[in-house]
Amino acid sequence: MSLACAVNLPYQLIAVSGPEQLSYLHGQLTQDMNLITEHNFLWAGHCSPKGKLWGAFRVFKHQQQFMLLGSDAEVQASSRELKKYGVFAKVEIDNVEEPKIMGIYSQTQLNNVCDLLGLNFDDGRTACDFGRNKALKLDGQRLMLYVDSDFALPDGIEFKEDPSLFIEAGILAGEPQVNGSNIEEFVPQMINLQALDGISFKKGCYTGQETVARMRYLGKNKRAMYIVQGKCPEAIIETELELQLGDNWRRAGKVIHQVFNSATNTYSALAVLPNDTEQSVSLRAKHSPEVTLTIVPLPYSLDDQ
Repeated sequence: MSLACAVNLPYQLIAVSGPEQLSYLHGQLTQDMNLITEHNFLWAGHCSPKGKLWGAFRVFKHQQQFMLLGSDAEVQASSRELKKYGVFAKVEIDNVEEPKIMGIYSQTQLNNVCDLLGLNFDDGRTACDFGRNKALKLDGQRLMLYVDSDFALPDGIEFKEDPSLFIEAGILAGEPQVNGSNIEEFVPQMINLQALDGISFKKGCYTGQETVARMRYLGKNKRAMYIVQGKCPEAIIETELELQLGDNWRRAGKVIHQVFNSATNTYSALAVLPNDTEQSVSLRAKHSPEVTLTIVPLPYSLDDQ
């Protein structure tokens, strides 16, 4: 019996190197880059001058460079903008060619999986080098691996073609991802980045900082990211949700990340809705109105954020 399952994940990487990599990214991202070491990863947003997100990334250090891990749409948008301003700093910015990103999922045996892979996450560490590879510990059930072409899974970890279970777990953990149609649409607080400690309000200036600070200190933000879920006979791709008001339905918000679990016929998504939306509301998929959805509680608090 296997300890865990492994899947390939559709994520991409930006590598930032050079003598001014730290100071350059510190002025570009919402995170305090001084807090990132070889032993942790942190969330960070990359914003336009107007404070709208090009991407939300897991950021870590590997082989003396910073790595930004995100969706293909996020990586394409952010790398373009980072390269535009990077010509004024001593940095090199590269899209990693065909990175091999794997997810490891185990409900009860993750510590044994770590032992099997030779990973050490003692003392609250969330990142670990093993050989030429890097492992990120997302929570008590999930790892994300950045591995080279020679990496092979050890016995005890079963490879599966379908990544939907791993992606579903990320959605239920409230981990944001911006899709291609939502690039440069949301400020970081609209996708709960502050709740994941992805925004530093003490670090000083960075691109888009005025808007992000105004959302916090002046209470300007009126939207937040919610987890929604419902039964569905087959996979759907949705862009918007509708909210029931009496006998009528009106526009509620936009879907930014979604997955269909064929084993349970369950559709799960992250959607940006008004931040005063009640947990008990009835929702449906706009273009598949037969699919009704309910809000699943977030695993973290948005209070005082």
